[in-house]
Amino acid sequence: MSSGEVVALSVGGVRFVTRASTLLQFPESRLARMLSGSDQEFKLVNGEFFVDRDGALFGYIVDFLRTRRVSLPAGFSDFQRLRREAEFYELHALADLLGQEHLLKPSLEILEVRFSLREMQAFFRIFGSCSSTVESLAERITVLAGQQPGQGWSSPFPSQKPLVPLPLERPSHHDMAFQCGTDCSAGDRFVARYVSIKPDSRKLINGTNVLGLLTDTLLKDGFRVISTRTVSSDEKVECFSFERMRSPASLTVMVNPNPGSSGMAQARRSQMQKGK
Repeated sequence: MSSGEVVALSVGGVRFVTRASTLLQFPESRLARMLSGSDQEFKLVNGEFFVDRDGALFGYIVDFLRTRRVSLPAGFSDFQRLRREAEFYELHALADLLGQEHLLKPSLEILEVRFSLREMQAFFRIFGSCSSTVESLAERITVLAGQQPGQGWSSPFPSQKPLVPLPLERPSHHDMAFQCGTDCSAGDRFVARYVSIKPDSRKLINGTNVLGLLTDTLLKDGFRVISTRTVSSDEKVECFSFERMRSPASLTVMVNPNPGSSGMAQARRSQMQKGK
């Protein structure tokens, strides 16, 4: 059978249609031997290969053969059964990846926002258990600064002068800090710091408004508020805690295409996070 031919399989009563090249991804597997007719477990009935195995789980097998990636839904729980199916088909690289069950399960992510007010300025510090989420959030937050003469200062909105972007403070990969509001600098001039959070296009100077927009942004990203507490009443520091379930990882296997190479020996695993 040529690799370009279409193959039909009936697995546990569920019909699948794919190319022979897909089933030949791992030459040492039983599915590859099925096409050569050297494995008697698989019967050819009315032009379809009949396999007396779990049809629902075989869908994940075919997806792996097509992409060389294990991508399971968040609520998936049949890891052991799917691994047994992989072992039955002698897809050792897949069985090896499924053994890393802790990477394929959804995990809890925590985000903490600390907010404090000092006179006309508001200070924010955001800490997250997942550094990639903090990086993503940092790309959406922009702090801009501008100066105005002290006399005639009455509007908290940007003037016609261009505002200068300021870098966020990054104490570590897991947190960031920024501030907004107004402050009187040398020469009787006011320094104003505005905050913009994408996709919202507004430039906010009031800390309470920034906190509201930040909270709304996190809620839209799938977080939920789990607690609020006062860290320091003297300094007016409030802490807001959020959580969400992170999507499970997608594990990819790279296999040496040389004939006769062992899929298990040549498997290399890389973890790629889905979503935020």
